[in-house]
Amino acid sequence: MKQIKEKHSLAMRWCHWVNFPILTIMIWSGMLIYWANDVYSVTLFGHTFVRFFPEWFYNTLHIPQRLAEGMAFHFLLMWFFTLNGVLYILYTIFSGEWRQLVPNRHSFKEAWLVLLHDLHIRKTVPPQNKYKAAQRIAYTAIIIRGIGSVITGLSIYKPVQFYYLTWLCGGYHFARILHFALTVGYVFFFVIHIVQVILAGWRNFSSVISGFEVIDEQPKTIIQADHEDEKS
Repeated sequence: MKQIKEKHSLAMRWCHWVNFPILTIMIWSGMLIYWANDVYSVTLFGHTFVRFFPEWFYNTLHIPQRLAEGMAFHFLLMWFFTLNGVLYILYTIFSGEWRQLVPNRHSFKEAWLVLLHDLHIRKTVPPQNKYKAAQRIAYTAIIIRGIGSVITGLSIYKPVQFYYLTWLCGGYHFARILHFALTVGYVFFFVIHIVQVILAGWRNFSSVISGFEVIDEQPKTIIQADHEDEKS
């Protein structure tokens, strides 16, 4: 027997789908800013071994160094990104949703069991809740990354006005390194998240759009029904 079960709230879905295009454009505009001053590399004794974006990358994709355009998009959308993040955090706090999102003392062990199960090394199915242990860790980490991106971004954007944030981040140059590292983390999260969505199937993806999921529920036997009546 099929049953419709509510899975994701409207607030969660709204923040999720609003954040996706905002963060995508921010990463793109951030790359425009970075490409105008491509400074990060692995250099030892005056010899550069690795650059994050080698010369052939620019030549192949014909990437222009559009610094002004990148800054315009980045500094505009950062306010929407921050507002959306604040609204989501407030929602999780006041709705109590944070209890299902924040990792507990068993989450890291359960996440390891989930990995072993996904790799078909362990046959026993890990505990199944609304959010798996690995999801709890990943979703909490992405919120912490978001806060870090806002702090480091403001440190770079207005290092004089927000001098205390710049000092907290270890100075302007280190704040820029942290901001860049957080962006790389977003890209890895995107890739892993999309792969997980594909593996989870269409039903799981559609529930993030509609908020509901159609599940197959086995009809209760007479003995099970009597047993539940005795408990109540």
